[in-house]
Amino acid sequence: MAGVAGPFALLRRGLDLLLPPACVGCAAEGTLLCEGCAAPLRARLGQPPGAPIGLPVELPAPLLQLEWCAPFTGTTRAALHALKYDGVRDLAESLGAALASRWAEAGRGGNLLVPVPVHPSRLRQRGYDQAALLAEAAGRLLGIPAVAALERVAETSAQHALGRAARARNVGGRFAVAVPEAVHVRGAWAVLVDDVVTTGATLGACGRALLAAGASAVSAVTVAREG
Repeated sequence: MAGVAGPFALLRRGLDLLLPPACVGCAAEGTLLCEGCAAPLRARLGQPPGAPIGLPVELPAPLLQLEWCAPFTGTTRAALHALKYDGVRDLAESLGAALASRWAEAGRGGNLLVPVPVHPSRLRQRGYDQAALLAEAAGRLLGIPAVAALERVAETSAQHALGRAARARNVGGRFAVAVPEAVHVRGAWAVLVDDVVTTGATLGACGRALLAAGASAVSAVTVAREG
């Protein structure tokens, strides 16, 4: 994949020299996410672990904990859209830093970060896996290794178009631990990393796959929560 994405990365950096980056929130030149527009990503810092009082949330089995940085609205949504669909890979550093800050404050355990994988066909289309970039950026700050241990074993429909029950059916049994990475998973307290959580069906399916491969426990952290 590096050979495919490399030329595009060089082209993008060349364009950045000619056209300075603009904030995805306010379009101010100089940075992809300015200090003001990044503020919502810090909104939950200082809050206790778990869902705020009055906000219903179901902890998807078998996860021990689920944390997120911000609601899936406004600049947070725009930044994730740019990372995921517009090829703005450098946003993973700012978003990964937000993940690291929230987990460092609220996380209870975890010694391995595991990104929720995209399907190989989508990886080929984009040239990268946004969750893997987020996990790598967060892992560098947390001092926790990030390992792309999971793989999708079947195509899934787009989750945003499905209802709650359909989401669970759509991802059930669709993940497995890649054989070469199983050694990293056995005995580890894995922390799943993804861009957005809605119902938690995908995180739950990934958690079951990690436990089946010998993980001792599974938690999760995402940039945003929808709904």
